[in-house]
Amino acid sequence: MSWHPQYRSSKFRHVYGKPASKENCYDSVPITRSVHDNHFCAVNPHFIAVVTECAGGGAFLVIPLHQTGKLDPHYPKVCGHRGNVLDIKWNPFDDFEIASCSEDATIKIWKIPKQLLARNLTTYRKELVGHSRRVGLVEWHPTAANILFSAGYDYKVMVWNLDTKESVIANPMRTITCHQDVILSMSFNTNGSLLATTCKDRKIRVVDPRVGIVLQEASYKGHRANKVLFLGNLKKLLSTGTSRWNNRQMALWDQDNLSMPLTEEDLDGSSGVLFPFYDSDTSMLYIVGKGDGNIRYYEVNTEKPYLSYLTEYRSYNPQKGIGVMPKRGLDVSSCEVFRFYKLITTKSLIEPVSMIVPRRSESYQEDIYPPTAAAQPSLAAHEWLGGMNREPIMMSLRPGSELLDSQPLPPEKPFSNFMVRVSPRPLEHMVQLGTNDGHAPCSLLEEKAPKWATEQRLEERSWLTNGFDIFECPPPKTENELLQMFYRQQEEIRRLRELLIQREVQTKQLELEIKNLRMGLGQF
Repeated sequence: MSWHPQYRSSKFRHVYGKPASKENCYDSVPITRSVHDNHFCAVNPHFIAVVTECAGGGAFLVIPLHQTGKLDPHYPKVCGHRGNVLDIKWNPFDDFEIASCSEDATIKIWKIPKQLLARNLTTYRKELVGHSRRVGLVEWHPTAANILFSAGYDYKVMVWNLDTKESVIANPMRTITCHQDVILSMSFNTNGSLLATTCKDRKIRVVDPRVGIVLQEASYKGHRANKVLFLGNLKKLLSTGTSRWNNRQMALWDQDNLSMPLTEEDLDGSSGVLFPFYDSDTSMLYIVGKGDGNIRYYEVNTEKPYLSYLTEYRSYNPQKGIGVMPKRGLDVSSCEVFRFYKLITTKSLIEPVSMIVPRRSESYQEDIYPPTAAAQPSLAAHEWLGGMNREPIMMSLRPGSELLDSQPLPPEKPFSNFMVRVSPRPLEHMVQLGTNDGHAPCSLLEEKAPKWATEQRLEERSWLTNGFDIFECPPPKTENELLQMFYRQQEEIRRLRELLIQREVQTKQLELEIKNLRMGLGQF
């Protein structure tokens, strides 16, 4: 007879939430008073965008990530919509491009300048006009470049191809018309070949996004779904909503069979919407309630029990919305595995909350940072529209590492076989660094470069650690920031020592080969 312990071993059992100090929060931010059930916040490694109040139309703020503290009341806005902004999403492959949708039934694509905004930004890059009623959701495709999805109150999901020269696009590539009511949420699987939606009729649908055919539909009456989320490559869906007795509830589904949920779990009797977030790298699920102050987190398993409760982060400050930092923007030196940005309307405050795995070691923790999705598309728009699927390009979060997958698309003919791959940073930022330093980008000169020159260029680019230049980051303001910078420098010193040892070994090998060659010549 086998004995099963009451507890389960997990490296994430002791994950805890750490709120940022007052000086590292964003204060005096006029957060929107809209009652729409959306995140109202979007974050990337360079900026934080938040929907705000604006007289005579809709607007949102774009604040540089390092610009913490009290916000200037006259800080410039991104405004151009004639109605309230309902959703904003950063382009996952371009940290300076953001999409917004509004009650004026349009979607706008904005190009954010690299320098600080001096006045209100009113010039958009593209405008998408196709919905007949207000647009409540926008979502970028996870692997294909320039593919955007929008969901409106006209019960339609539209697929847009932004890879065109027109500034105003009136005809979407596809229109999905299978819904009978307002669409409440959208979620893609890892390679973007499936789209899951929830509707006001409380049904979950799994749709082929290219043709609009419903592949699976949940007609289970015991769970009224509000938000839905694909759980990475587990072929499972997680939905949050309410039970028959109006208790807040989450349910886990097999994406190939939505007749019955695999498991259901009642949480509490509150009325706020539950926002689910899944980290496929750590298999951790976070549940954030609108109007709550706490964040629950679970570990997802492939077998029963599918959901293992870990603990929850508690706070007295309720959040109206929430933003999430992509994995490439996390601080790996402090073992940070997730980061939220809570919108606290009662204090006009945006509070970062870091989820941290407690570790004593100061070195890079390979086991909690597996390869993650890079900021480069694996498909061009026309390839995805033509029926091609491809998994995302992966990158390592180890400082100074390179991409782990193929070159970004659209493919270009390389100049030579000795082309050096760049560090995993946003492409435009790399071009900016190249022009600022006075060096030309990759050219035919690299074709004739010797091996030692290539290695030297790699060493120079390796100073770009964890998505930013360690010589360009602002000076530390607090003791915690100073300690984090110290840990980064220790990691860089350790890496340089390893590189020096490798060079010494190569030097000894070359000296031995020269000695053997001289002895061989002496015999003749």
